[in-house]
Amino acid sequence: MMKRVKEVAELTGISVRTLHYYDEIGLLTPATTETGYRLYSKDDLEKLQQILFFRALDFSLKKIKTILEEPDFDRMEALNYQKEILHEKKQRLDKMITMIDKTIQNVKGERSMTDQERFAGFDFSQNPYEQEARERYGDEAINRSKQKINSLSKDEKNKLGHSFDSIYKRLADLRNGSPEAAEAQKAIHDWYEFLNGKVGYHYTLEAFEGLGQVYVDDERFTKNIDQYGEGLALFMRDAMKVYADRNK
Repeated sequence: MMKRVKEVAELTGISVRTLHYYDEIGLLTPATTETGYRLYSKDDLEKLQQILFFRALDFSLKKIKTILEEPDFDRMEALNYQKEILHEKKQRLDKMITMIDKTIQNVKGERSMTDQERFAGFDFSQNPYEQEARERYGDEAINRSKQKINSLSKDEKNKLGHSFDSIYKRLADLRNGSPEAAEAQKAIHDWYEFLNGKVGYHYTLEAFEGLGQVYVDDERFTKNIDQYGEGLALFMRDAMKVYADRNK
């Protein structure tokens, strides 16, 4: 039995607006009635389930669309792959939960805790965005960035983090104004200089403008950036474009 968009939204817990957006970008395109109502078939719901599995694993909508449109896409293979990743994620979470329990006991004075136990649940050896970054900017650029950051001392890394945080907070305070304003452009200039001076990779103005577009196109970037203030990613995209245009 076909389901209307409101029924699908209630069934899945995602918004009608999100379903409309999936249709607009060609990710999930249901049939429509003569009066314009969207009707979702069983196949559409199975495809939506796949989309939501990939979203839960932090895949971008663009990447999901590419995967699902592959001629040799195999649903069973995808499900087994998703299950494998979720098992790995569960193991990491279980380790962190165990570490938190031990830390709580330590704080209560119920047990002592070694330095090794204190950090046993953390694993930063794999960066989930690294492969995507390599595809966008090239292996040489990413290798230089990693080498630069890894060469820093703990104190230097902390200072780098504070500088990053400070620039984002400045930009967040300006996000409701014009991206062309002098103060906004000064903050974006500082962001451009920070990237080129601190992460071991030189961004051309074109690459800098493209990076700003990534902030909006990739929901993961948008979500992280907008933690400093709703709409910041969009503001930065616009301000970075203005900066690139003015300085070419």
